[in-house]
Amino acid sequence: MVKASNLRGTMWLFGEKLNWWVERVCVVLVAALVLDVWFGIIARYVLELGLTWTEELARYIMIWAALLAVSCAAHRREHIGLDFLSRLLRPLPRMILQTAIDFLGIAFFVFLCIYGVGMAVDGASQFAMIFGMTMMVPYASVPVAAGLTALQIFIAAIKPVVETEPSEGQSG
Repeated sequence: MVKASNLRGTMWLFGEKLNWWVERVCVVLVAALVLDVWFGIIARYVLELGLTWTEELARYIMIWAALLAVSCAAHRREHIGLDFLSRLLRPLPRMILQTAIDFLGIAFFVFLCIYGVGMAVDGASQFAMIFGMTMMVPYASVPVAAGLTALQIFIAAIKPVVETEPSEGQSG
């Protein structure tokens, strides 16, 4: 039988690895965004090519990068919170407040994920102005990022339990 602390530790390690990969994807997306914008500027003002697709591509890349970065911030608990208020509270009320915030965050991002799946499916019948691709790819950023964020909030919520439990062989 797997002990709860081992499962929490495994979940935390999974969250760490997942965050590591998402961060790398964000770096690649931001690098692609910078290259796309610079290419668009050079194509328009230096080479006078009049390419218009670079602006639309930049928009879709930026949306994906920004939304994926939300899960990275959630993993590190670097997102919006009630830090000022929680610092004023004693440990038990602080834990209750943090649990409530985590629950609300998870509920919101699960809702957004479910809603986003429908939005992405609807996007299959809509087409991008310049590329001619379906809007499913840009719209898929919402459920993917929301699902990752809900998962990372859950994993971050169990982190203090992992860190405060004594390991086997230690007296508690």
